[in-house]
Amino acid sequence: MRTLFLSLFLIAPLFLFGQETIQEIDIEQIVPNTVKKYWLEMIDNGMGQPVSIPVIIAKGQTSSPVLGLVAAIHGNELNGIGVIQRVMDDLDIKELNGTIIAIPGLNGISLPLHRRRYVDEEDLNRHFPGKQEGNRSQQYVWQINQKILSKVDYLVDMHTASFGRENTLYVRADLSNAKIEQMAKLQDADIILNNKGIPSAGGKVSTTRTMRAEAMLKGIPTITVEYGNPQVFQADMIERGKNGIENIMSWLGMTKTKIRTYEQAVMCKKSYWIYVEEGGYLDLIVALKQEVNKDELIAVMRNPFGDIIHKYYSPEAGIVIGRSSNPINMSGGRIIHLGIKDEEK
Repeated sequence: MRTLFLSLFLIAPLFLFGQETIQEIDIEQIVPNTVKKYWLEMIDNGMGQPVSIPVIIAKGQTSSPVLGLVAAIHGNELNGIGVIQRVMDDLDIKELNGTIIAIPGLNGISLPLHRRRYVDEEDLNRHFPGKQEGNRSQQYVWQINQKILSKVDYLVDMHTASFGRENTLYVRADLSNAKIEQMAKLQDADIILNNKGIPSAGGKVSTTRTMRAEAMLKGIPTITVEYGNPQVFQADMIERGKNGIENIMSWLGMTKTKIRTYEQAVMCKKSYWIYVEEGGYLDLIVALKQEVNKDELIAVMRNPFGDIIHKYYSPEAGIVIGRSSNPINMSGGRIIHLGIKDEEK
């Protein structure tokens, strides 16, 4: 018995929940027409144990193109995980051309802790390209950059709203890029927001950026899709997300599935959040996807006694992309995410 236990102990690092643990994704080592499930080691925790994330690799008759599907760089953004699982469940591997690399849970630290941010309270999605010898967030992001982004030709970065907020299904995409524009329009989106995604100052690219921006700088056509609300699985969002991913696969020639068509999404040229000036109990008047006029009432702030202390109006005409879901709102809290329509699109 002791010998058996020792043998299992020595083998355990190679297998978690019945899946092989790997240090690196190697598509060429995978047999064509095969779906492989791995744990990909990213970092070590404080006890010297590896922190691994789930990876599903579906390799069809050919290796390329490689479509990356990445969910939950923020630990409370779960709908993308459901999207990936549904896509892979319905995949006919015998009919697939190219490869899918799917990560149903990128933030291996925060997901099981029901947290949004990383262990050092940093936002991983603001630290690309990362640093090999940097701090905790920088090293984790560096691993994402090296082990995942370097392997894909196209990328869908899956998000949701954060705690205390709710979102439509909307896409952020650089519409000046024809491939990215097409990827965005293939989604069953309520809104498409034209957003270059690469922050700059004085004509120079910022030293830190999002995963989408990093991928785009590498020449990888990338869209960010926001699928609704945090810390939940929403069946409608997951179904619509699955359909959008399958549309991309068909457009890339990876499958022969007929591309689904949808009602045209509302095209927005910019967006911004509107914030409260003082704290209290916020009563939102407008709904998600609602179009509002300039000077239209959008929210009322009351004190704990029910007295109205402030009314908020839309500064210009637009559409509600996201909104606060928590009535308790302190000074500087969010009211709505307002998209400004692009009348030329």
